[in-house]
Amino acid sequence: MAVRRRIPAVRLGLDRFSGLYIWALFIVIFGLKEPSLFLTGATAHTVASEQAVGGFLAVAVLVALVTGTYDLSVGAVANLSTIVVIWLQLTYHFNMWLAIVVAVLASAIIGAVNGFVVVKLKVNSFIATLGMGTILAAVQSIVSGNSQPIPPTSSAWLNLTQTNVGGFQIVFIYLIILGFGIWWLLDYTPAGRYMYAVGGNPDAARLSGVNVGRWVWLSLIGSATISGAAGVLYGSQSGPSLTYGPELLLPAFAAVFLGSTQIRPGRFNLWGTLLSIYVLATGVQGLQYMTGVQWLNDMFNGIALILAVAFALWRQNAASRADRRPSASDVMVGEDRAAPDSAPDRGASQNVP
Repeated sequence: MAVRRRIPAVRLGLDRFSGLYIWALFIVIFGLKEPSLFLTGATAHTVASEQAVGGFLAVAVLVALVTGTYDLSVGAVANLSTIVVIWLQLTYHFNMWLAIVVAVLASAIIGAVNGFVVVKLKVNSFIATLGMGTILAAVQSIVSGNSQPIPPTSSAWLNLTQTNVGGFQIVFIYLIILGFGIWWLLDYTPAGRYMYAVGGNPDAARLSGVNVGRWVWLSLIGSATISGAAGVLYGSQSGPSLTYGPELLLPAFAAVFLGSTQIRPGRFNLWGTLLSIYVLATGVQGLQYMTGVQWLNDMFNGIALILAVAFALWRQNAASRADRRPSASDVMVGEDRAAPDSAPDRGASQNVP
């Protein structure tokens, strides 16, 4: 007789996929209000492409947060990478690919320095990377001379991000490829398990033989490397800018924390992060079409970050209370154990004259 396999049911509840339902709600509301603007292929392509660099930075933040480490230098690293890759091409006439390699390698070195400060000097990651971001802003001013460089005009440089693939700029395809790579790394490799173990409970991970310092260090190198790649892509897509990096820091953190309430609630995860990026971007785009104001992006991301962290803490506290609450089986076992001790007491009391 053949044994039937039970296929696990796919749960699409609000606890895991509320972002998808909110995204659908945004599309319906803004589609009804501004159909000629919102419900167009151009809007979809614009949102997908414009958020790609922000998506790279969110993934960079995610890689560090998985190990319980804050990297507040991702925006500064990306901004410096943009200036360096353009500066090398214009001033020293570097080949485009060589300039890209140097810029990304310099970003990785910055991540290694962050790791040294956090792991070896025992400086809190929040403080260490915040200080590094300030240092990089000064280095950027030295490199650029406080003047915005002229963007390269070669077709290879522009096509790096602006080539159309199915109506989308290829930079969006890069984000999807990066997403699959990081998802595979975190969910299907020993390295990912070690990183989650370090972020979940570093003391327990250390007692289990995991080299906590190594994985924190590597996560900061990975975070900075991805940030450097984001800076290169931004320079090709939008041209050089001296100020965009810090502006993308808050949206990146908002997406990662909001993403921790999606797909795999209570855990920083790749697909929840990318979903959150585009849910927030869709909401901002729709509200801008309806109101015409430009400050909505900052307000939307700030509110999302506060609510996401508050919700994550509430969920964590609720789970802790549930773990401490005794189950019905525990109570029954306790009563059964108490019964033999209490029986002689009752008998003794009955024998008292």
